Amino acid sequence: MNIENFSISDIKILYQVSSVEVGQHFYWQVGDLQVHAQVLVTSWVVIAILLTLPVIVTRNLQVIPTGSQNFIEYVLESIRDLTRTQVGEEEYRPWVPFVGTMFLFIFVSNWSGALFPWRIIQLPQGELAAPTNDINTTVALALLTSVAYFYAGPHKRGFSHSGKYIQPTPVLSPINISEDFTKPLSLSFRLFGNILADESVVAVLVSLVPLIVPVPTMPLGSSTSAIQALIFATLAAAYIGESMEGHH
Repeated sequence: MNIENFSISDIKILYQVSSVEVGQHFYWQVGDLQVHAQVLVTSWVVIAILLTLPVIVTRNLQVIPTGSQNFIEYVLESIRDLTRTQVGEEEYRPWVPFVGTMFLFIFVSNWSGALFPWRIIQLPQGELAAPTNDINTTVALALLTSVAYFYAGPHKRGFSHSGKYIQPTPVLSPINISEDFTKPLSLSFRLFGNILADESVVAVLVSLVPLIVPVPTMPLGSSTSAIQALIFATLAAAYIGESMEGHH
């Protein structure tokens, strides 16, 4: 009886821990499902920016790029070079759109939290913030990376891909397998933790000294946001390249 009572109390404690939220959230009720509305709203804003900017800056393409066209080409070449370095010279081309989409979405999402005055917009409850400030977004991005990782290896190497799990010895198979499933955890929590910490620190400083702190902290937040986007995209490309490489 004591063991049963203990296990039931443990389950209750775990349920209470799982219901803990970081920040205030605004929900939409869709049937029996609660949707994080503030994540969808800010994500739609980011997607709208990503769809609108390329159309605007590429309306008048020229053979010799200048201005905004030059900037867009520089960004695309940087993403291509990053993917080629991490994935490999022979296999990188099909993965440039995936890595580029990851980088640009995370980059603009992070910058939206560093530059947009989301808290000026009043909601019935909760508050708006960068999409990557919510663990649901970062977990979704990490799971997409895992899907690409698990697809790339078998697609390139077929059944022989599974041989990597018994290298250098079959005794290490459990560790090799668990390593693949810990990668999305590290990706999601790293991005979420850094963006949450950055916005929380800035929010505290702004609440203490609202007229002085915001301007000098904006470049700091912007640089941190760019670095986190680059780290996520680099690791995503590296994992894909690792999945496709040969094992001897």
